[in-house]
Amino acid sequence: MKRRRKFKKKSSFRKFVTAFIFLAILGCGGMVYELYSRVYQLNIVLPDNAEKYIYIPSNSEFPDVVNILLENGLLINANSFEWLAKQKKYDTNIKAGRYRINRALNNNDLVNLLRSGKQTPIKVTFNNLRNKEQLAGKIASQIEADSLSILKHITDTTFLNKLKLNTDNVACLFIPNTYEFYWNTSVEGFVNRMVKEYSDFWNLSRKKKAAKIKLNYYQVAVLASIVEKEQSIKRDERPDIAGLYLNRLKKRMKLESDPTLIFALDDFTIKRVLNKDKKVESPFNTYKNKGLPPGPICIPSINAIDAVLNASEHNYIFMCAKEDFTGYHNFAKTYAKHLVNARKYQKALNKRKIMR
Repeated sequence: MKRRRKFKKKSSFRKFVTAFIFLAILGCGGMVYELYSRVYQLNIVLPDNAEKYIYIPSNSEFPDVVNILLENGLLINANSFEWLAKQKKYDTNIKAGRYRINRALNNNDLVNLLRSGKQTPIKVTFNNLRNKEQLAGKIASQIEADSLSILKHITDTTFLNKLKLNTDNVACLFIPNTYEFYWNTSVEGFVNRMVKEYSDFWNLSRKKKAAKIKLNYYQVAVLASIVEKEQSIKRDERPDIAGLYLNRLKKRMKLESDPTLIFALDDFTIKRVLNKDKKVESPFNTYKNKGLPPGPICIPSINAIDAVLNASEHNYIFMCAKEDFTGYHNFAKTYAKHLVNARKYQKALNKRKIMR
């Protein structure tokens, strides 16, 4: 009897140990699976060929990042992401920027991406802008910096004096093009890059051409802005228009450019300049003032700048839009011939009932 009881006790103990080991293995397996899931199970799933960008502003904290991910509908499980981010010390090492997600990611991939600081650059483009205010707004719509900060920096006296610029002509510094930046580039970083691009743009060839027409770089840009607005349709005519204005400058004649008058009036809806408009008091009124205006009337394109540097050589000093509205101009060497051309155009305007 004693042996049977002993055997039963041993058998029960073995069952208990076996069950305990089995449960422990199950528990460990469950823990391992839980840990594996938190690290390697997909936590961001995108539709096929889809991509999304995460914008993390400067000075963001970890809860801000989590909210950004949630607001973009990216995280399947926020808790697991937060857990792993803290294990990998990302919660105390936030890096601002623009990050592209174009595939399914697990938490480990996501944390590594954000922690690495490897942003996807953004292509910043600006063209067809009237002034520095529009420029600041355009840039601010593409990078993190706000327009007021950009405008304040480029109109700062210290900055202007360093480059021998003023608030009227500072827009000459910016060469319209497409540039690659990181989204969180600072105002200083953006402007310093533009200064470098400006320096690179004025290579030896362009410098020699500017010297030949006896204009400095800013004056070239101012004249180019007039050429740009005089001829925004038929670019092949721009060198002819540039040559005409250079002729007037050499003769110390007033430029008498309608686009400068429209700029002075600050009404860009005007299609027909009237004689009364020519009386406006403004340094940009080239019907009243000789020489170039104090600054550009738009931020001129590379094409317009090169049109000035490669201006046609001719004897024309007058021009008027063609009466056929093709976008081209009639050029004249004498005022008498110019009046004939002007009357044709005025008649065409009247016929179309374009009064203003």
